[in-house]
Amino acid sequence: MIPKEFLDKIIVELKISKSSDYTIRNYLRANKELLNFTKKPPESMNIDDVKSILAEKISNQSSSSIIVFLSALRFAYSNILNKDITVGIKRPKKEKKIPAVLTKEEIKRLINALPNKKSRLMVSFIYACGFRVSELINLKVNDLKFEEAIGYVRQAKGKKDRIFNIPNFLLKSLKKQAAKQQGLDKEYLFTGPKGRLTDRNIQKIVRLATKKAEIEKQAHPHTLRHSFATHLLENGVDIRKIQELLGHSSISTTELYTHISKEQLKSVKSPIDDL
Repeated sequence: MIPKEFLDKIIVELKISKSSDYTIRNYLRANKELLNFTKKPPESMNIDDVKSILAEKISNQSSSSIIVFLSALRFAYSNILNKDITVGIKRPKKEKKIPAVLTKEEIKRLINALPNKKSRLMVSFIYACGFRVSELINLKVNDLKFEEAIGYVRQAKGKKDRIFNIPNFLLKSLKKQAAKQQGLDKEYLFTGPKGRLTDRNIQKIVRLATKKAEIEKQAHPHTLRHSFATHLLENGVDIRKIQELLGHSSISTTELYTHISKEQLKSVKSPIDDL
């Protein structure tokens, strides 16, 4: 089997399993990387090939990246060739890194550094509702219910729907954007000259604005989601409500933000002050 045929079969299997575009892209990339590294046909691939690429090319990557890489290989070879070339390879423990979070002042600077109204609206909306990038670019005009000031994220991570509140601050601008898209007969709330936006479009917008705003932290669109959750926690919002707003399946995922809320830590008095 030639590599292209093998990769095409992976796409078919992933689509049958209703995998997200993000998963399809990552799994294809991992399998391409192994094929290019070994220069071997898929049928000849074995555990030693996987160990070789891990040792020579992948070992310096994060635990999460290595876990995804191995999952991609296991999925492909198990479903297409009925063998698991990752059997016996110990998965690294997933790192629990504290994500970067922007202060409210840095959020203001970032938004003010954006080049146009549309970019400001998109980035503001991500922060205002704690969206993942994929959730923003997949929002449809019909997902917004302006009369109730709510909206629906459809089939997000884990294939779950959830409700979000449309903030009053953005309500007027979002109504204009929705009307504009309807006038252009567009299904999605945000599109570009070439049609559907990609996560890379949004990543580039945030990266350039971060630089222009002279923010020294590494900021990505997902940083806005982390900041949303952390700022809600600092405002005293119950963590279970934050869990629902973020669409987390487990409260343990949301509890990460209890470790990064500096304002709450600052508010804790030492017992010596009461002596």
